[in-house]
This record gives sequence, structure tokens and C-alpha cells, in this order.
Amino acid sequence: MAEQTDKTELPKAWAFFEKARKAAEAGSFDYAVDMYIDGLRFAPEAVQDGHIKLRNLALQRQDKGGKKLSMMDKIKLSRGHTPLDQMLSAELMFSKDPANIAYGERMLKAAIEGGYKQTAKWIADLLFQINNSSQKPSVKTYVLLKDSYMAINEFERAIVACQMAVRLKPQDADLADDFKRLSAELTMVRGKYDQGSDFRTGIKDREIQEKMQSQESVIKTEDYRITAIKEAREALAADPDLPKNIYALAQTLSDMEDEASENEAIQVLEKAYEKKQDFSFKERAGQIRIKQLNRKAREAKIELESKPNDAQAAAVYETLSKQLNETKLEHYRLCVENYPTDLAVKFEYGNCLLQNKRFDEAIPLFQEAQRDPRHKISALGKIGLCFFYKGWYQDAIDVFNQAIDAYEIKDDSTAKELRYNLGRAFEANKETEKALDVYRRIAQLDFGYRDVRQRVDALRSGKK
Repeated sequence: MAEQTDKTELPKAWAFFEKARKAAEAGSFDYAVDMYIDGLRFAPEAVQDGHIKLRNLALQRQDKGGKKLSMMDKIKLSRGHTPLDQMLSAELMFSKDPANIAYGERMLKAAIEGGYKQTAKWIADLLFQINNSSQKPSVKTYVLLKDSYMAINEFERAIVACQMAVRLKPQDADLADDFKRLSAELTMVRGKYDQGSDFRTGIKDREIQEKMQSQESVIKTEDYRITAIKEAREALAADPDLPKNIYALAQTLSDMEDEASENEAIQVLEKAYEKKQDFSFKERAGQIRIKQLNRKAREAKIELESKPNDAQAAAVYETLSKQLNETKLEHYRLCVENYPTDLAVKFEYGNCLLQNKRFDEAIPLFQEAQRDPRHKISALGKIGLCFFYKGWYQDAIDVFNQAIDAYEIKDDSTAKELRYNLGRAFEANKETEKALDVYRRIAQLDFGYRDVRQRVDALRSGKK
């Protein structure tokens, strides 16, 4: 199994990711792909900063007419010895030919073998989306996804993948048996939480043991962090212009998670930005500032909940919440301005605009963010919400239905939220029968979900 990425390797990965970003902005797509791959060798589980951005780059490169690999290059890349070599070789081939699902499947198998769970989940979800969108979905791909999801304990996803395979090949008795077995196994896993005292005692004993280990690790972690800061300061003093040294010191300071250290990290990054005019430094400073404000807002909320009638506590929480909101708005605005092809930051900025009721600005960002498979369903749901809040109820209904049809899992939190919002849109559009039908179906699945029970009662009373 893969070990977690050593923190000392992260600055090396970020240095390569930054080279990749600059190369992409300059139009050097092939070099940018290579830089992402080199960075992922140091941080193979860097899903957000590595794999997702590389995938977006691959799609952009394809749109610009980027060439596929030659047969000789493919042969060379097929000689990897370790799971990491095999995974990154497959990802390189997938990046040069992003429509070739076979490369993605090869990458998934290597990720599973190497124990890169987060990467495996991301590439499996991507392959699931690609296969669903295909005019001729592959049974073989769904079976691979089923087995892969089981390997990383994503049981619900495994069942959905198996169900899709059964739909394509209903006469296959083995697949039907697999579906029954997986459903039974998931029921057993869920049922363990309702077992008797022996099971609860085992959980309790494990929790005590984990707590003791956690207490011991806190002391070790604190010592490690202080040592890491010292080493990072020395490295930066020796070579103050090397980006990885700047990032390393900022990261080690941020890891202390106290205000003074975080403020110093922000200052280090802001100073580097002023000197080099490289936005990546300002971006990282913004991320640390948001993390800091999030923590302070959470602490203020806890304080307010313990003293609900305290005017000062309420004022502190309100001030911090407003400051966090304004900081996020400006941070993601700058990110979109500086990274115009990054779909992930467009999705985040769209979220900020939605929360601030700036719907007309948010909708185009969510429409672009749909191109990122990871955000496709969420982006559709957000577009529907924007239309709903604008009073465009029929448009909201159309978009919510589109998202529901595209989302294969029918009983998780995302599915319930989409249906609930569809019900609200029907209700606002005076389509009472349809709203009631949607709410009833949610209640049958999760009777305590939000205010569904009250809405069903209210609509039925109104009908009478």
C-alpha cells in the first residue's frame, strides 16, 4: 500500500505544478503535461492541485489540436516497474489522448495496486462519467469500476457500477449474482452499527486506543513542526529566490495553525509576490488567510452557541463571517482572473457569488464549470438554484431534472438535495401535484429529510 506523501516532498511537487501552470499559460502544453507528471511523482495523491488540473490542461490541449503519442513513445511508457511508474505513464498517455478510456482504466488499475486511494476514487469517478456519456457504454468498464470501488471501500458506488453493467447485459447471470451479493454486503456493513454490545465494546476499545495514540502523536508532531520551520528558514536563507524554499517555509508556518505563524506565512508569500509578480504566491497566501478565518469563525460560532444571548459574542461572529465572505469573494475573483482556464476555481467563485445573491454573475461560471466531470452535477444544481432564486421557476425545473437524469446514484445526499430543490421549484411554480409527488418520494426514502414531512402535510391539507 502507498504511504502518505512525505511533507518534505510537497514543496518539490508544488514547484513542478507551478512550472506547469506557467508553461500552460505560455501555450507550451506538452511541457506543462510533463511538469505535472514530474510533480505527481512527489505527490501522487495531489488530486486537486495535480490530477484535476492536469486533466483540465489535457482537454485544453486537445481543443488546440495537440498530437497523440507515437507508437514508440507508447512502448517506452509501458515499461514501468512500480505501480507509481505505471500510474503516471498511463496518466501521461491519457493526457495526450483524453478520449481514450483505456489509458484511464490502466491508470485506475495502477492506482488501486499502489494503494493511492484518493487518486483511484477520482479517476474511477471520471471514468464512470465518461462511460455514462458514451453512446455505447462499455460493460467491461463498469465491471472494472465495480471491482475498483470495492477495493477502496466505496460500496455504494460499486453497486451503482454493477447495476449499470446489469442494465447493459441483463442476461449475464454472474453480473446479476454480483449485484445481489454486493447489495447484501452493503446491508451487512450498515447493519454492523446496529449489533449488540460486543460490537460496541470493540468500537469503544478502538476509540480509546486511537485517542491514546493521538495524544502521543501530538507531542511528536509539535516537535516535528518546529524542526521543519527551522530547516525551512535555513533553506530560504541559503537560496531566497528559489520558489520551493518560499513555499516550504510558508507551509511549515501554516501547519502550526496559530495566528502568529499563519500571519508570518502570509507575509512571506505576499513579499514574494511583490518581488516576483507571480500570482501563485498570492494565491497560496489567500488560501492560508481563508483557512485562518474559517477557524476563527468556527470558534466564534461555538462561543455564540454556548452564550446565545451574548451580544458581544454575536457581534464577533457576525464580523468574522462578513470578513470571511469578503475574503473568499476577492480571492476567487483574482484566481479566475489569473487562471482563466481553471474550471475548479470558476466553480468556487460561482459558489461565492451564489451565496452573495449575485446570480447573473454566478450562472455563466457554473455553466463553464460543468466541463469538469468532478463538478458537473453540482454545477447543474447550482444553476438550478440561481434560476430558482431569480424567480425563473420553469428554467430551474428543467435544470434540476437534467441534473437528476445525469446523476446515477439515486439515494445519497446529492440525489435528495436535487429532488428537494426540484420540489421547491414545482411548488413555487404552482404545480402542486408534481411538488407533492417529489416530496413523497423523498419522504419514502428519508422521512426526516429537512422539512419534507411538513411540506407533504401542508400540500395535502391544501388539496383537501
